[in-house]
This record gives sequence, structure tokens and C-alpha cells, in this order.
Amino acid sequence: MAASTEEMINLIGPVLRMQLGTGERYPVVRFVEKTDRSAVALSISESMDEAGIIAATKALGSASSVEAVGVDGVGAFEIDPADETSTGRVAGRVLIVTGAAQGFGLGIAQDLAKEGACVVLADINDTEAENQAKALRTEYGTNRAMAVSMNVTDLASIHSAISETVKTFGGFDGFISNAGVVKAESVKTQPAEDFDFITAVNYRGYFLCTQAAAQILALQHKACPDYSSDIIQINSKSGLVGSNRNGAYAGSKFGGIGLTQSFALELIEDGIKVNSICPGNFFDGPLWSDPDNGLFAQYLKSGKIPGAKTVEDVRRAYEAKVPMGRGCTTPDVMKAIYYLIEQKYETGQAVPVTGGQVMLH
Repeated sequence: MAASTEEMINLIGPVLRMQLGTGERYPVVRFVEKTDRSAVALSISESMDEAGIIAATKALGSASSVEAVGVDGVGAFEIDPADETSTGRVAGRVLIVTGAAQGFGLGIAQDLAKEGACVVLADINDTEAENQAKALRTEYGTNRAMAVSMNVTDLASIHSAISETVKTFGGFDGFISNAGVVKAESVKTQPAEDFDFITAVNYRGYFLCTQAAAQILALQHKACPDYSSDIIQINSKSGLVGSNRNGAYAGSKFGGIGLTQSFALELIEDGIKVNSICPGNFFDGPLWSDPDNGLFAQYLKSGKIPGAKTVEDVRRAYEAKVPMGRGCTTPDVMKAIYYLIEQKYETGQAVPVTGGQVMLH
């Protein structure tokens, strides 16, 4: 069966990005239907497989000499050379962050942009994701941020978001699976639909995102065997130790670590490192502090903290559980993210960032 135009873009864009890159800097490869630039013709048929497309791009030369590439029946790919002047720990990388419209996800995307990355803010709340991406573009530059609509429980939505990323940048170098939900309640009373919802987002969603992201990342490795990339799941300390009256959430996070270890064993052959980060409680984010649906409010309602009369009572009780006496923050998590990206000899790990509340053994 002949490939669709979108499938061809998802094949050609990442291969061009790798072929025209230098070192660890890769150009922006932007798909357009027509271009005013001087375009090099690339002969690619719909029946070509990945190996054939990779072979066809070998004669293009360096990014500095190619302004655009035209492919009959598909369109054109405009080439903007990599910005060699950008600095930071992830300079030149394109990174997708799910659940990036607010909370941890937004903080992660903002810090990645500050450290030189082009960031893709993926969220089911695409309006707020676009607002935040616009702010990042204003601060860092036109090509430095974009928003995509993504429902991590819907494979078609994930593929669509990744395709938009490829059309804009030509590919990406890392996928941070941050989107997550929690509905805390006793196993004795929790509705099955709530359990299913938590599992669908936190567990199945991580599987679907990894499955879709790995296709592009593996293709880039095939085009450039020295290239490596990252999938990082933002898990939780509840993935390391059970959570009273919050079993659905803890179960989904325990399962996520099992997926991470299994994905890591399989995807390393594609140059993809897969790791989890297990943060402690982000008390200041909406997950905990939302006055109506945050965990402080949920735990007060469910009676998880005996004797607690207010959400402040619940917060103080949780702060007291942490040896370092405070909740986890975005900068704490960012240090772990950068470690996992920079450390080339680490995969399949669940890195705790818990202030000593949960220790590995």
C-alpha cells in the first residue's frame, strides 16, 4: 500500500534532519507545500522503505548548502541551519513535554527553553498550551516553542501531535511523558470508572506515547547510528511505595516503572534511553493545591490524615513526612532530567527526587 502524504513527511523530515546535521546540532526542517527557496530535488517514491529514503538523502551534502528540498507528490522541506550560537544544557534539541499547559509540565518546558531547547508543549488544554508557548516564543525566539493538542489516552491524537512536531521541526530528540491524573479514594468506595480513568492516563497513556514517539526516534537513529535520544517518564514517589487511600494512582505509577524497565531493554537497540523520575510531592502545583480538586482537598475529604480539619493541616502533615521538610520543586526535577539526558550510560532507571522521603533499597 502506498504511503500517505503525512506518512511520507514523517519519514522524510527526520531523515533530512539527521542527514543535514553537524555534530549534535540539527537544522530545523520545516514542511511546506510550496517554497520560494531554491530547492534541491529529491527523488523518492511512495513505495520506498526507510532504508531507501535514507540512501536517497546521502548525496545532499551539508545543511549550509541546502536551502530547501523538494519531493514530487509530497511538497517541500525548508532547511534552517542549526543555531550554533545557542547555549544551555539542551541547546539545539527539540523536546516534547506532555501535560505542559500548567504545573510540573509547564515548569519543565520553561526550563528546557531557558537551557536552549526548542520545546513542544503538548496538552489536552491546547488553548492554555498555546498561551504558554507564545510567551516562550516572545522570550526566546520564533522557533523555540510550539503548542500541540494531545490527549494521551487517544493514539490518533498522539500521532497527530507528533506529526505536527515533525512538520515544524523535522523531528525531535526527547519525549517527556509528564501528563498524569489522580483521584484519591479508598479501595472500598472508589468508583471503577475513576480507577479506569487514572489507569488510562497514567499507565496506558505512557505506553501509547512511547509507542508513537519511538517510531520517529528510532528512524533518526537508523539514519544516524551515532545518534541517541531520550524518553523520560515523570513518575512519582508513589511508584516506589504504596499510597494509603490512593491505590489507583500508586498502581498506575508502579506499572509505569515496569514499562520503563521493559521499554529500556527493547529500545536501546534504537539508541533510545528510557528512564523514569520519581518526584516527591509538588505541594505548590495545582495537583496538590487546587482548592477544589487538589490532593490537599481530596485527602481532607477522604479522611486520609486523621484529625485534619483544614487543607493546611493536611499540608503540614505531608511536609512533616519529608526529612528535608519541604515539597519537591521544578528545579529539583530539572536536575534529574538533565542528568538523564547527559548521562549516556543510564537507562531503565527510576530516579527518586523525594527529599529523602523514599529511599531505594
